[in-house]
Amino acid sequence: MADALRLTMRGKDDPWRLATPPGTSEYTMHADEKDGRAILVCTVGQTVLHYDARCIADLHAMLRAAGDWVELGGADEGKPVKDGTVEAWARSPANPVGGWYGLKKGLRGRFAVYVPPLMEALGLCELEHRPKGNRMRAT
Repeated sequence: MADALRLTMRGKDDPWRLATPPGTSEYTMHADEKDGRAILVCTVGQTVLHYDARCIADLHAMLRAAGDWVELGGADEGKPVKDGTVEAWARSPANPVGGWYGLKKGLRGRFAVYVPPLMEALGLCELEHRPKGNRMRAT
C-alpha cells in the first residue's frame, strides 16, 4: 500500500484541493519530506499543519479492523476527544506511532477533520458529509 500511496500523492505544485467533511471549509494537502520523514502538509488559509504521512496506511488498517463506521470526532489539540473516534485514535499511545500523528506542537489536533477527506479522494474510505457527527469506514 505504501508504494501505491506514493504514486497518488501530490507535491506542493499540484496539491489536493479538499473540503472538510461538512463542506464548510476548503484546504489543500500535499506530500513533502521534513527531517527525513514523509509528511502531509495541510494548508488551511494561513495555517499550515503537518501530519506523519504513514497515517494514511495506519488509519486505513484501523478502519478495516473496525469493520464498520467510526465517528470522526475532530477537535483541536487542547480539547478533549470522545473515546472510540478517529481523533482519539490519532492521539492514542496505542496507535502504531505511539501518540500524535500531528507533528506541529499546538497544531496536532483536527486530524479527523483534514485527513479523512484525503483518504476519500484516494479511494480508501467512505466518508459522511453531514453538518455534524460524520463517520468514515474503509473501502
